[in-house]
Amino acid sequence: MEIFFTILIMTLVVSLSGVAGRLLPFHIPLPLVQIIAGAILAWPSIGLHVDFDPELFLVLFIPPLLFADGWKTPTSEFLHHGREIIGLALVLVLITVVGIGYLIYWTVPGIPLIPAFALAAVLSPTDAVALSGIVGEGRIPKKIMSIVQGEALMNDASGLVSLKFAVAVAMGTMVFTWSGATLEFLKVAIGGLVAGVVICWLYGKSLRLMSRWSGDDPATQTVLLLLLPFASYIIAEHFGFSGILAAVAAGMTITRSGIIRQAPLAMRLRANSVWQMLEFVFNGMVFLMLGLQLPSILETSIQQASADSNVNIWMLFADVGLVYAALLLVRFGWLFIMKRLSVRLLKKNPMEFSNYSFRELLIATFAGVRGAVTLAGVLSVPLYLANGDAFPARYELVFLATGVIMFSLIIGVIILPILLRGMPGMDKSENARELRTARAVMAKVAIDSLYKMEERLAKDSEENIDPDVLKEVSSRVTGNLRRRIDGKEDVERAMFAENLERRFRLAALRAERAEVYHMRATQQISNESMQKLLRDLDLLEALLIEKEE
Repeated sequence: MEIFFTILIMTLVVSLSGVAGRLLPFHIPLPLVQIIAGAILAWPSIGLHVDFDPELFLVLFIPPLLFADGWKTPTSEFLHHGREIIGLALVLVLITVVGIGYLIYWTVPGIPLIPAFALAAVLSPTDAVALSGIVGEGRIPKKIMSIVQGEALMNDASGLVSLKFAVAVAMGTMVFTWSGATLEFLKVAIGGLVAGVVICWLYGKSLRLMSRWSGDDPATQTVLLLLLPFASYIIAEHFGFSGILAAVAAGMTITRSGIIRQAPLAMRLRANSVWQMLEFVFNGMVFLMLGLQLPSILETSIQQASADSNVNIWMLFADVGLVYAALLLVRFGWLFIMKRLSVRLLKKNPMEFSNYSFRELLIATFAGVRGAVTLAGVLSVPLYLANGDAFPARYELVFLATGVIMFSLIIGVIILPILLRGMPGMDKSENARELRTARAVMAKVAIDSLYKMEERLAKDSEENIDPDVLKEVSSRVTGNLRRRIDGKEDVERAMFAENLERRFRLAALRAERAEVYHMRATQQISNESMQKLLRDLDLLEALLIEKEE
């Protein structure tokens, strides 16, 4: 029962965190609000304690979030920026593990070399979710955000695989060699990607079979879609592959395969609404869990540092700043090197970095905030070695990783808005023009198809449609479509007419809804009929309101 109440409280706090963020007199990004809320809940006087199981955390929260990110990521854009993403998600991770690992070993007392590599490995993954929460959607220029999002999708796997190697070496269960590590990484990465694609393909096949056998049941299809990222992760991990990459691959495959496009309308509508809700809740839970762990991490670290004669408590806080500064320096340095190499060696087909200004390089540097995967990774470090001894400096690893997460979020909140001031983000006017152009082209194609349909129906003797009725209906539908085409020349008048029509339609829909409730109250229609009518009206109203926005 206690677990149930804990889940309810956490869900309630996540739901109210957005409201709390808006009520504050000054702007605080939602992730920080949720972290602060978690820390308050974990305060001894309140006493909400949640045992953090890293393995459960990785299985429960990370696959659906990465699946959703992969779903929203255009595959063409991802492949277009493939070189940039590999350079950041693979090469930069390797540089970070080696460079920052040695730095931690040399500067932080009490941390041996292999645990230092383990800490550097968990610090290498970035978090695009936290970044969006800090700066808001559409604030960062698209050419930077596309690469940063692609990097965040892929470097989780490379960072956690590096952590796995470091922990295995520390435990004495593996002897590190560059050739062995490279082969193991390729096996884990390629296997994870293939597993995600195969499982997504099997999901598409199962949907078609179920539609054929039992009809288009949206509830069953939506539940199976919810299980897809978990299935991808668990099956891939079972065979020794990367579950994270499997979840990402499944999300990206589902957009390219046409599974969602060919799915029934009811399933698409339900799936979109369910995933939006889950993304919000899971994102909030991740940062809330981080906040819940902060007091215990801080308390444990201070107690163990006090008992450790080689460690000064205040030096731990200084080490957090040192490690974070080194991460920034390494990231900026590698971005600058890729920019120079692209300009000099790839003149015919340069990377996107070649066009980056100094300011954009700084934005891409500070955009590398750390988040949930870093916390889960460092807390997954075992308490004891294989021989029963305590894992060396584990409390320092946990403290430094947590401190870097907080530091990156706070610095990002301060620095990124300053760097983005005056920078063109997502151009809403350009997007509006693009939508108008697309709708006009769609209207032309639709009108042509209506003319063909009218001709076909006029010749069809079996239909036996009155020519006047056919002409009237065809003209009415064609007239609405033609207004989109004519609107290209007189945009202002077309938008005014469209908004006026929308207002009339909304007024009519709301009147219809009131009448449906009246007819049900007076027993003129059944409850089943009322629900069907209301669902149809809600769909129409949602479409009209979405256009209004």
